[in-house]
Amino acid sequence: MQTNGQDTENGKGMPDINADENLSGTTHLNDALADESELDKKQQELNEIRDKYLRLVAEFDNFKKRTAKERIELMQTANKEVIISLLDVLDDSDRAAKQIETATDINAVKDGVALVFNKLKSTLQAKGLKPMESLHTEFNPDLHDAITEIPAPTEELKGKVIDDMQKGYYLNDKLIRHAKVIVGK
Repeated sequence: MQTNGQDTENGKGMPDINADENLSGTTHLNDALADESELDKKQQELNEIRDKYLRLVAEFDNFKKRTAKERIELMQTANKEVIISLLDVLDDSDRAAKQIETATDINAVKDGVALVFNKLKSTLQAKGLKPMESLHTEFNPDLHDAITEIPAPTEELKGKVIDDMQKGYYLNDKLIRHAKVIVGK
């Protein structure tokens, strides 16, 4: 005789594991369906995340290609504005060269060449070019390249720039060419 799933015949008071009379046969089937629907949801989430990731990678790759192309275009046309502004000076130089061939007045030729030279200087200065003032300043290896040292004519010129062999230049306050100088010792 059995009561509440316990075997009274064996006298041990242990539940009979083979007594499934009180349990319906469909309770375990519901658990399996719940697990499968959770698995489907997780698989769908995984697919969505994977799709977002692939789209993000493709978008970043397109961004890299676009910026590389823009950088190349910028480098190719970076000096365009400066070159266009110098074309006027080139035209004036051509006209001056033609006038030199037929000119009889040397002072007029000198004045014409001086005008072209001044136009060139003013155009470059408008673009941010500034000459370095080195004469009689303290020698600075960050700004100057010493070609040679000569005895200083006066005591106060020792260690200072005596002569500029080639001017140094700044472009928008950034050194673009060192001055080649002679230093007094």
